[in-house]
Amino acid sequence: MKSVKFTLDYGRTGLEVDIPADRVVGPLGIVDVPPVGDPESSVASALETPIGTHALREIARGRKDACILICDITRPVPNRTILTPMLGVLEESGIPRDQVLILVATGLHRASTAAEKVEMLGEVIASRYRVEDHHGTRMEEHTFLGTTPRGIPAWVDTRYVKADLKIATGLIEPHLMAGYSGGRKLICPGVAGIETVKRWHGPAMIGHPRADCGILEGNPIHEENTRIGRMAGCDFIVNVTLDAHRRVTSVVAGDMEEAFLSAVRFIEGIVKAPVARPVDIVVTSSAGYPLDTTFYQSVKGLTGCLPIVKPGGTIILAASMSEGIGSPEFASLFREHPSLEEFSKSILGEGYFVIDHWQLQELAKVRQKARVKVVSDGLAPEILAGLFVEPAATVEQAIESSLAEYGPQAKVAVIPKGPYVLPVLTG
Repeated sequence: MKSVKFTLDYGRTGLEVDIPADRVVGPLGIVDVPPVGDPESSVASALETPIGTHALREIARGRKDACILICDITRPVPNRTILTPMLGVLEESGIPRDQVLILVATGLHRASTAAEKVEMLGEVIASRYRVEDHHGTRMEEHTFLGTTPRGIPAWVDTRYVKADLKIATGLIEPHLMAGYSGGRKLICPGVAGIETVKRWHGPAMIGHPRADCGILEGNPIHEENTRIGRMAGCDFIVNVTLDAHRRVTSVVAGDMEEAFLSAVRFIEGIVKAPVARPVDIVVTSSAGYPLDTTFYQSVKGLTGCLPIVKPGGTIILAASMSEGIGSPEFASLFREHPSLEEFSKSILGEGYFVIDHWQLQELAKVRQKARVKVVSDGLAPEILAGLFVEPAATVEQAIESSLAEYGPQAKVAVIPKGPYVLPVLTG
């Protein structure tokens, strides 16, 4: 049987797989658009001609200090490209270098290592500027800003709240709950306290039918972190979009909401991949390093492809999981709940909360519709088997067994870049 080769994003190296050519749908990928010629110059230009607000140098003039939010190591944001011209503008506007704080918006993720700070920022920026992590569980480091109409208490990192100039940076890409990342998301959950995240990421919010990839309208996750972003204040954002090779395809800067929505309008025409009809099997990834370093992050590779897999179909996920399952709290969920059905009942209890439980809730959504087979060299098969998925030695073996199950008419959709692509049914 003739086969065709695909390279899935996997760890730092990629993973080449062979799939029977007559069964393939795809590959489904990001639409090719030309990358910007000089990304740093594009950022500099965006700082001067932003959307919905004045140029950064005008906003910065007269401010005594600044706090700049950046994503943590789990996002491939080209921070040096964004920050180099931005830091130059701040210094030219009179904000001393020692009064600029680069705050890593970890949310409830682990703290960054010193090496990761250098990887994210480069040696020059990491050594010349104050770079600190947000600590979501230390409520004493947060300021209470009030309660949203949905009853979510807004606790935001005091370092950000008290800053004279507040800037958020980041990457706009599909997000499994908030519709799209970027913009307001650096504030909530990026620098929000655990008491905020507990409600914002609560079972009812995550379970809402509009809390999904590529959806903003009517999405309570998006609406609430936008409100919390307004409550905390944000003077300026700089967000980028990336192509399949992680080259910058656009830069937006300016108002937290207007600039963000402008970028969303651009990227949703690029990341959506049409599929005529549902398929029995989807082969996907978690977009490689740094997004596939844990099982927790790798769940994102499963959720986006749900619209195109048939009920009772199979998703085959390849992810390196080089750092294991995820946080201790997330790992404990698998020990404490013998099944996803039992877990799904538990979260209905009033006030249920375990850090990172929302990702298991997302996995439960996936498993309600499809089987999941996982290929990984980061977790042993016996450990994967305890995560409510089926371990597989290779993608090819997983495909072969699935094709035998679904028969000669079965089709295999291939999504090499996993959650960066939004498959949509057209038929």
